[in-house]
Amino acid sequence: MKQTNVRATNGFSLIELLIVVAIILVIAAIAIPSLLHARMAANESSAASCLRTIKTAEYAYYSAYPSVGYAVQLQDLGGASPCVASPVTACLIDTSLSTAIVGSNGKNGFIFDATGVNGGAPINGDFVTGATPKVLNRTGVRNFCSTSDGILRSNPGVGGNPVTTVAACMGYPVAQ
Repeated sequence: MKQTNVRATNGFSLIELLIVVAIILVIAAIAIPSLLHARMAANESSAASCLRTIKTAEYAYYSAYPSVGYAVQLQDLGGASPCVASPVTACLIDTSLSTAIVGSNGKNGFIFDATGVNGGAPINGDFVTGATPKVLNRTGVRNFCSTSDGILRSNPGVGGNPVTTVAACMGYPVAQ
């Protein structure tokens, strides 16, 4: 009778484990940039939606306070809970958006601004609202803006602070 030596295997060899780790790293290297791009796209979509909310609030503010016109600043559209409506706390948008201004943590990776423009008239007959990524190329790649004409405009690769003049916003191409 021939005797065979059979080696018992109790687990994985080091080579097998290294191969599995290498495969996981390759998959992660492929997936992470796509995940970051998807996150930036979601942040930009949220910023565009927030600008639509601000525009709607500006129109409502103009109707509610005709002696002022459009809101002087973004904070005038919001108000802390419990909110009592007035020209400086209109209670039209939530506090997280009305306080997502320059110097704050922002909202969904963007900072916002809204400025009433009087053009020499006694009331604010126009407004400009803007959004810019908190960290360019990480939380977003485009700035957005809109005026009382209601058209959303965007400008890639700018960063900085949101636009505060109608002329600067009109210089942005219409968002696609």
